Amino acid sequence: MKIPKQVHRSLHNATDWYAIRKGSTQNYFQAIGQGYFSTKVANEWKRMLAMDVSDVAYDRFLTNGKTQIEQPLFKKGDKVKLRVVNGSAATYFWLTWSGGKITVVANDGEDIEPVEVDRLIIAVSETYDIIVTVPEDMSYQFLATAEDRTKSTSLWLGSGMLMPANPLPKLKYFEGMKMMNGMMKLNGDLDDMGMNMSNQTMDMNNVMYPEISGEPESKKKMDKNQDVHHDEKMDMSHDDMQNMDMSSEDIVTLDYSMLRSPKNTTLPQGTLKELHFELTGNMNRFVWSINNKTVSEADKILIHKGENIRIIMTNNTMMRHPMHLHGHYFRLLNGQGEHAPLKNVVDIMPMETDTLEFAATESGDWFFHCHILYHMMSGMGRIFSYENSLPNPELPNPSQSLRKLYNDDRQFHVMAKVGVESNGSDGEAMLANTRWKLATMWHLGYHDEHGYENEINLGKYLGKMQWLYPYVGFDYHYRVSDIIEKNYFNQISNKNNRKAFVLGVEYTLPMLIIADGRVDTDGKFRFQLSREDIPVTNRLRLNLMANTDKEYTVG
Repeated sequence: MKIPKQVHRSLHNATDWYAIRKGSTQNYFQAIGQGYFSTKVANEWKRMLAMDVSDVAYDRFLTNGKTQIEQPLFKKGDKVKLRVVNGSAATYFWLTWSGGKITVVANDGEDIEPVEVDRLIIAVSETYDIIVTVPEDMSYQFLATAEDRTKSTSLWLGSGMLMPANPLPKLKYFEGMKMMNGMMKLNGDLDDMGMNMSNQTMDMNNVMYPEISGEPESKKKMDKNQDVHHDEKMDMSHDDMQNMDMSSEDIVTLDYSMLRSPKNTTLPQGTLKELHFELTGNMNRFVWSINNKTVSEADKILIHKGENIRIIMTNNTMMRHPMHLHGHYFRLLNGQGEHAPLKNVVDIMPMETDTLEFAATESGDWFFHCHILYHMMSGMGRIFSYENSLPNPELPNPSQSLRKLYNDDRQFHVMAKVGVESNGSDGEAMLANTRWKLATMWHLGYHDEHGYENEINLGKYLGKMQWLYPYVGFDYHYRVSDIIEKNYFNQISNKNNRKAFVLGVEYTLPMLIIADGRVDTDGKFRFQLSREDIPVTNRLRLNLMANTDKEYTVG
């Protein structure tokens, strides 16, 4: 059993333990073996981590508390209506049925005109009402498979011989990585190349689905001649994007453009207030925000009762986000005109721009947020506040309640690690939140000649991608040695007894290399390049460091 706070801390500490458990590290050994070495290099050149579709690895998934549910009472020809609610914390599910077509009749509790599909994906907190037909007197499987395709959970309808649904094959992560390389600019922004995607009509992840896109080319032959070009549209051109087979004649997948309300959902007459939200994030540090501000960093959005609110929302991250509005239904503008569907959750995929609108008919404060628990706790949300509202009698201390909400994305997370080497023991520890980090590192030699060192610094991450990190700190170094060492600037290193304050800045370079330049109060300069956690194999990581004090580390 995973405690959410422990999961959240692990994600913020940039561990890839969950990817190790799922076998999705996309390490260099795999990349070379499958013919994707240049794709892996291009990925890290653009300062991206491995491709991911789900943050956490789970032990099992449940339907009404069980991995398998059996309902043997249904017979041939019975139509069964299922209300499927995704009550998970962080997992999308693919829904498939071994008995034929699925008829979707409602979404988020609101009726839609029936539409037949072969499968659909349900976002966190989304609800679908569907109808399935039992074809024969056998037991048919309604299968819910996690988006990362690690595990599944099932409902069996009918009795007799088991008729399982086709299991979904493993994702082609390197194909997804290649696709994302083509979308990502060097500055960290996504580039939709003018395709104006919306409403799930262009599932860019299709390149990762073997059942749709087929086997990767690397299975047929190794591409040994592909060069690495570090441009902004690496690995995939605009024409490649436009010509991608985004659907299959054999598999009909539900998307939001198919949802049509049976009633007129046009908003009442009123003043229109338009808002533009860019969903932003940093997978390296697991920071999620809107317009590069977390909930605690942004002001409440004031609205007036009687006006209409339109939100134009663009996903500038590599993850899907199920955005949920408390206390209201909104119209999702999906090309259905007056019959646009009413929803309270919208799944917005990478690079998409979706538009939703709602009538401001309530009072008080209402939360708008990503419903993936760990994205919400990291700050991806906003508060809509009706002006001139009376205090909520159920909140005797509104200020304290608001601070409790803000504390989610303000909280600090602890990380520490210790290594044992032939000449001593090294370690580091840090306390960090969305913007700030207090860090310390030390070396304890086995005797005075090996020396003792401690550096401590406090800094703040700047910019949307947080690649810039200025800091201040203190450096203590002691050892016993008659050797006078000079650095590459021809300055005496003063390692025998150094006590100095430092001022420095780190910057993340391509290939995720950290460039660190600093000066101390003794006038000494140091420039350092380092890289940690280079994924050699699924569990083996390589660490490198070298600086102008003629220090180096290989681990």
